[in-house]
Amino acid sequence: MYKMIQREDVIRIPPHYLGQDLDVVAEYLTRKNFEGRMDSLNRLVIEATDVKRMGDGKIVHGDGAIFQKVNFKALVFQPLLHEVVEGNVVEILKFGAFVRFGPLDGLIHISQVMDDHIDVDLGNMRLLGKDSKRDLKVGDRVRARIVSMSMNERSPRESRIGLTMRQAGLGKIDWLDEEYAERHQPEEEVAPKKKKK
Repeated sequence: MYKMIQREDVIRIPPHYLGQDLDVVAEYLTRKNFEGRMDSLNRLVIEATDVKRMGDGKIVHGDGAIFQKVNFKALVFQPLLHEVVEGNVVEILKFGAFVRFGPLDGLIHISQVMDDHIDVDLGNMRLLGKDSKRDLKVGDRVRARIVSMSMNERSPRESRIGLTMRQAGLGKIDWLDEEYAERHQPEEEVAPKKKKK
C-alpha cells in the first residue's frame, strides 16, 4: 500500500558541502539517505519531497560535519500481511513464480498457484495445470494475497514475501474474468407458452 507521510529525521552534512546553499544540500542528502531504503516500520521510501531544514544544525566535536534536523514528505510503500495485491509475473522457476507488485517482488510457491497438479515447463517459462489446462507465464497479470513477510531493511529488494492465489477472487486476471463471465452468463430466453382455453 502506498502512503504519503510526514517525517522528521537527522542528516549529516559533511564539511565539503559548507559554503553551498544548505537548503539545496539538505534536500540532496535527504533524498540520498532515505530513498530506496526501509524505515523502522518496514516502509520502503520511494521519494522524499518538500524537504525543510529545522533550525540550525549541530556540530559534533571531532567530526566537523553538521547534523541537521529535517522535515520532509515521504511517499512510502508498505506491504501488509493478508493484503490483496495485483502484479505481473516476472519469473517462472521450478518451485513457483515471482510476482512484482509495486516496487517489490513476492513468491507464489507452486503449491499456492491453483487447486490442480502443476507441471513446470521451464522451456516455455510457464506453470501448467494438469487437469484445468490453465497456464501461468511471465507477463501475466495476477491478483494474490500476502501470506508471509520477512523484510530486509538493508536491501529491500531481497525481502521475502510469500503470496497465495488459492482462494476465491484470487488468481490470474484472465481466469477471474472467465469465471465472472460464466457466473453472469445470461440465460437463454424462452418464448412464453400460450395459455390453453
